[in-house]
Amino acid sequence: MLAAAQRLRRSADFAAAIRGGRRAGRGTVVVHLLLEEPAQASTARAGFVVSKAVGNAVVRNRVRRRLRHLVRPVLAELPGGSTLVVRALPAAAGASFGDLSGDLEAAVAAARKPRRQR
Repeated sequence: MLAAAQRLRRSADFAAAIRGGRRAGRGTVVVHLLLEEPAQASTARAGFVVSKAVGNAVVRNRVRRRLRHLVRPVLAELPGGSTLVVRALPAAAGASFGDLSGDLEAAVAAARKPRRQR
């Protein structure tokens, strides 16, 4: 379980991260990362989107539990005030724990990279 201060609950927080953050996707997940000023919040926060396309309620909850477990150490590395939204793709239902872990870490690393100059 994530601490209460680390969880996103309001739809406005999800929308802000999805609209204003950097997006990076891999085979089983898409992450939206919004890096904010540390003055707003002392800890990074995370939210999860697991739609019915992933599977039935049992499968969705299993995917959400796995992602929650994998996100905990990632939040510790993010600067304070950051918002991370993890969206599970349908492939996450059949993915192993190692695949989910690799895709999540790669997607977060890609979202943290500075954008290229044109």
